[in-house]
Amino acid sequence: MALTVKFIGALRHITGQPKLSFNFAQNFSIKDLILQLTVDKPQLKANLISQQTDGTLKTNALILVNDREISVLSGLNTQLQDGDEIVFIPVVHGG
Repeated sequence: MALTVKFIGALRHITGQPKLSFNFAQNFSIKDLILQLTVDKPQLKANLISQQTDGTLKTNALILVNDREISVLSGLNTQLQDGDEIVFIPVVHGG
């Protein structure tokens, strides 16, 4: 299964690339993708996920699958399909 992963803003700077192409097995979720990305590019870990005290993962970025935010899908458990485009947008806080 082929996926296109795009990075916006600071995430593009961190990866050094605006997009990556990946080939994955079937039954691959957003969570699986994030875990693989943080293995391939460890510098992304702090910018994509944080582990909560209860052991669950929390995303530190807005994640779109085919232009739909994952919270309206199945969150981190959203299953990916061949040809999907995943976009990671950093969440910027200021004050």
